[in-house]
Amino acid sequence: MQVSRRTQAERTAATRTALIAAGRRLFAEHGFAGVGTETIVSEAGVSRGALYHQFGDKTELFAEVLADVEGEITKRLAAEMFADADAAGDFVSLMMRSAEGWLEACQQPDVQRIVLLDGPSVLGWARWRGICQANVLGLIEGVLARGVRDGVLLPLPVRPLAHLLLAVADEAALYVGAALEPNVARRDMVAIIRPLIEALTQAERSIITPPEGA
Repeated sequence: MQVSRRTQAERTAATRTALIAAGRRLFAEHGFAGVGTETIVSEAGVSRGALYHQFGDKTELFAEVLADVEGEITKRLAAEMFADADAAGDFVSLMMRSAEGWLEACQQPDVQRIVLLDGPSVLGWARWRGICQANVLGLIEGVLARGVRDGVLLPLPVRPLAHLLLAVADEAALYVGAALEPNVARRDMVAIIRPLIEALTQAERSIITPPEGA
């Protein structure tokens, strides 16, 4: 009986993984509105009933795809932010590595289409931001909270500041993505973001305590 349950769990996980992977490829290439459920299940190699059983409908699958993309970006950003042990505690350096990593990630077509363009319109702002909250927004909020705690960041309300900075990052990514010369646009945005971040800091202090395990 235990072997049977494990096998069923493995089959369920494999089906979900296949549907999310297929959805990510198709949503990135054609957009949410341009993809039908038949195309998704055919690409995933599963039945239509499997899609409805696992996710309920195409919108719920899209939400899982968005969470998958956001989670992947967050892991990458966290790794990049704290990769340099010597600079890991420098607040401005942390935030700039985050901003540059985000702009780089958003030059990928799947991230641009799924996260920035279709995400808010398909799921609505509140749910879209809720998924972001558990991923990239949550990462930024954590760094800001440590900055305030350590006296590096001006004592500003952390959550609205995190939303504001992510809105800046989203608009910067859209600007770079639409630019005829994206490398130039990205360089310009980085040059603009740096003084904004620096203006949020306490001039006399610049080091924050890195998270445990970083």
